[in-house]
Amino acid sequence: QVQFVESGGGLVQPGGSLRLSCAASGSISRFIAMGWYRQAPGKQREVVATLIRGGSTNYADSVKGRFTASRDNAKNTVYLQMNSLEPRDTAVYYCNVIPALDLSSWGQGTQVTVSS
Repeated sequence: QVQFVESGGGLVQPGGSLRLSCAASGSISRFIAMGWYRQAPGKQREVVATLIRGGSTNYADSVKGRFTASRDNAKNTVYLQMNSLEPRDTAVYYCNVIPALDLSSWGQGTQVTVSS
């Protein structure tokens, strides 16, 4: 069973940038779609970026034009470059397959806080 470990979060001012990484414990090349999810306090987890195996990506409207996702199948790693960060981007960020694997596959996530 593949598990994920996210890193790269932190505290950043509005307008700043962060680059998140997510390392998988096994091969991700077999998964057609990988995703970046986030969960803000009091809200449901949502998908913010979808990475399709062939190279295409889709983004939630709230992050379109600001976030860029990528995957490196050789390293079993996915990335999320986040620019022009806004306070509403504050959340714990996770990666997983889309649709997500079972509960044991989720990592601890990485906290992103956007605040002045």
